[in-house]
Amino acid sequence: MTALAKPKILVIEDEPDILEVIQYNLEREGYKVLPCRNGEQGLSRIRTDNPDLVILDLMLPGMDGVEVCRQVKSDPVTRAIPLVMVTAKSEESDIVLGLGIGADDYITKPFSPRELIARVKVVLRRGPLREESGGGDRVVRGEMSIDLARHELRIGDRLITVTPTEMRLLHFLASHPGRVFPRSHLLSRVIGEDAVVTDRNIDVHVRSLRQKLGDAGNLIETVRGVGYRFAEVGR
Repeated sequence: MTALAKPKILVIEDEPDILEVIQYNLEREGYKVLPCRNGEQGLSRIRTDNPDLVILDLMLPGMDGVEVCRQVKSDPVTRAIPLVMVTAKSEESDIVLGLGIGADDYITKPFSPRELIARVKVVLRRGPLREESGGGDRVVRGEMSIDLARHELRIGDRLITVTPTEMRLLHFLASHPGRVFPRSHLLSRVIGEDAVVTDRNIDVHVRSLRQKLGDAGNLIETVRGVGYRFAEVGR
């Protein structure tokens, strides 16, 4: 994406009315929109058009959004493309599923155009994780090694796959062991100050991260009524 080029956003949504609303609002903001009606078409166009961002409905006929996300994030050619999941399901387990397979963020239906545009701007500005790290951003806590520049998380010899947002969240908390951070502070540092989000957004990312970390997930401690902290462990 060059400085003069309009960011390309590929939208995979099977409901015509919703697709039209998303396309209209994105184009009004100056984005180039590539609309797709099903997962197979969307996956093909992701590979051929190399969009700057993908907006993906979770519930699609045929190849659903979960499988599209899995294939995008497992392919070295496409996995750095940011992906925002859209779902009508508000259950936290469904959102955690999407984040767990590699989605960078989520938005639940019904959503306002303002919320959609805010999320898109934040994710695009964030860009691929490797572009914003200058190297040396490695934190070691016990057997856990968090390398922000490489986007690499290891526990012992085990490599853990996490999303860019989860990596930022874990790196930030682990960089300040023992210190409690309110959810609002984590939102601004990890997701973006001008995103239209709620405290629950951080809770969902923490839950997904804990599941991936297994027993080490206990290192992310909940401080009731305040927020989260990373447990103090040996360096």
